[in-house]
Amino acid sequence: MTYQYTTKQIENSARAVSLNLPVSTKHSINICKVLRGRNVEWAKAFLESVIKKKAAVPFKRFNKDMGHKTGMAAGRYPVKACTFILETLKSVESNASDKGLLTDGLVIASIVPQQASRPMRYGRQKRRQTKRTHVEIVVVEGEVKKSAVRSPQSAVKKEKVVKEEAKESEVKSQKSD
Repeated sequence: MTYQYTTKQIENSARAVSLNLPVSTKHSINICKVLRGRNVEWAKAFLESVIKKKAAVPFKRFNKDMGHKTGMAAGRYPVKACTFILETLKSVESNASDKGLLTDGLVIASIVPQQASRPMRYGRQKRRQTKRTHVEIVVVEGEVKKSAVRSPQSAVKKEKVVKEEAKESEVKSQKSD
C-alpha cells in the first residue's frame, strides 16, 4: 500500500512530508500531540528547548513505568525525534514562504506521524527490526484553534454582561459621590 496524505490541500496551506525517519513512532505521536494546532514559531521554540533538555514532552500515551517531570506527570526528552521533526517543520515553513504565504502567522493544522516499514537491522543485532516513522505536517496561514473560537451567541452574551457590569460600576460611582 502506498503512503496517502491525510489532509486535503487548500489554498492558503503548505505541506511537508518526511518519510522513513529513523525515530520511534511512539515518541513522534506524543510530540505531535503537543504541536498540533499551535503556532509554528512556538513549536520551533518548544522543540529546540526539548533538544536542549530545558522542557520535557508530556507523554499522555505509552507512559507505563515512566518517570514524572516537573510541572507534568509522565514526560521525556526525545532529542532525536525532536531533531527530525524540527527539520520537517523548518521545511514546511520554507515551503509556505515559497508559496507566498506569510510565515509569521502560520498554524499547524495537521501533523500526523505514521509507522513506516521496518526493515531488519544489519550486523550483530540483525534479528531486530529498525524503527521508522513517516511524518506529515500541514500548515495554514493565520487560523485560530477551533477550541479558541467562540460561537457568535456566546460572544453577544459576554458583551451584554460586560455592558451590565459597566453600568453597575457607573451607578456605584455616582452614589458614592
